[in-house]
This record gives sequence, C-alpha cells and structure tokens, in this order.
Amino acid sequence: MTSSANTPSATRTNQPFVSTLRVRPEVIRLWSDSQSFLTFRVEMPEVWDTVRVEAPASTSVRDVKDAALKALFPDADFPDEYVVKFNGYEVRDEHAALTSAGVKDGSTLLLTFRRRRPVRS
Repeated sequence: MTSSANTPSATRTNQPFVSTLRVRPEVIRLWSDSQSFLTFRVEMPEVWDTVRVEAPASTSVRDVKDAALKALFPDADFPDEYVVKFNGYEVRDEHAALTSAGVKDGSTLLLTFRRRRPVRS
C-alpha cells in the first residue's frame, strides 16, 4: 500500500462532513483506483494536527498508524511508543482490519503516546 497526494482521478464528493474539519489539505490514500474505501480522520493531540485518511475497510490499523505517524510526526523513531485509540479505547490488535476495530466513514482515530509524558515548564 502506498501513500499519495491528491490525484484528479481520485476525487470523492460524498465524504463525511466530519472528515473535513480541521484537517490538512492533503489526504493520505492507502488504496488503488478499483477499491472502495473509508474516509476518516487521524488526530494527534501532541502536535495539534489532524490528517484525513482514505483506506479500504480491510486495511490494518497498523498500516494507518504508520502512514499517519509519518505525516504527523516524522521524527518518531519507535512506532510502538504510540497507541491508536477509537471511541476512547486503545485498539489492542493493530493487525486487525479497520472494520474489525469499528471504524467507518467519518470516524476519528486518536494517535497518541503510549505513556504519559511529563509536563515541563
């Protein structure tokens, strides 16, 4: 699976409204032209940024995590130090498909540090 920028042939007009709120203009696409896909957001509160993702329902949560981490926090050395949460709960099996985790069009996944970080002033 590859990540690419906007392509004219891959424009989708019926995306959920929530997927367009406070997101970067570029889209992470993890699909080919012949597949149907979900549109959802991945938010990372530590960097105050959100990215829109388009991926087939069969894509693993880990693939989405890796692509979003690369876009939102490219300096991350160890992806296992980050956790994906959906509806407030950690997605424990990152190799599961998006639909198995409950993700659907318009969902928001939270990508955050696994352990709490100390606050420094």
